[in-house]
Amino acid sequence: MTMFLRRIGQMGRRQSSSILSCYRPLITPIQHPSPNEQSRGFVSEMRKTAFEDRIRRLIRNDIQYELDRSPLTQLVSKFKSFSVDERSGEQWIRLNKKFGDNEEIKLEVTMFQVSAPPAKDGSLTTANDLELYISMVVDVFKDEDSGILEFICNVWPDSIEIDKVFMRDQDGMTGKPYLGPPFHDLDDELQSSLYDFLESRGINDELVVFLHKCMQHKSKNEYIRWMGNIESFVARKK
Repeated sequence: MTMFLRRIGQMGRRQSSSILSCYRPLITPIQHPSPNEQSRGFVSEMRKTAFEDRIRRLIRNDIQYELDRSPLTQLVSKFKSFSVDERSGEQWIRLNKKFGDNEEIKLEVTMFQVSAPPAKDGSLTTANDLELYISMVVDVFKDEDSGILEFICNVWPDSIEIDKVFMRDQDGMTGKPYLGPPFHDLDDELQSSLYDFLESRGINDELVVFLHKCMQHKSKNEYIRWMGNIESFVARKK
């Protein structure tokens, strides 16, 4: 009987020891990178640095090329009676002026777009056929109750072309208001009178020449600024 109890006690101790072993924390040895892994990481970092240095060098070379062609220039703040807002970092500029006793005129001019003439039968359009133009929105304000007379125009190197003319509220447009017929469908005399309306407010051939020169400078300035921002980002360390 005594021997039987001893065996039971030994079995209980072995079982308890087995159960406790399940709860022993596992100690994982620290894994140090092997010399080969360290070497690969070093080589990878060197390649990354060399790649980023190459990007920066190409950007700096391109910026220097542009500066050698012509220096950066700040856009003038006035042209005739218009004040000029360069809108640095954006794709457009704004011009404002007062006209008469109660009119305010605002121009919003976007950067260059490219137009290709209609292709003729059997002919190909080449780079020499392409022509740059500027999109311009002309807003004429009188008072809070009269709304805004708005012109959508294309500014070519030697002329202004009205594409659309309509009235809108000062708070903008909601829904799908009637914007009138295509401008070229209007009576010829009415078309001519609307061109005279703009010209009497200083929106004329002189302004055309100024805007094209102005947007050439802006395109260059924004391009160099854009390249510089990318170069700075690539150079930034974590």
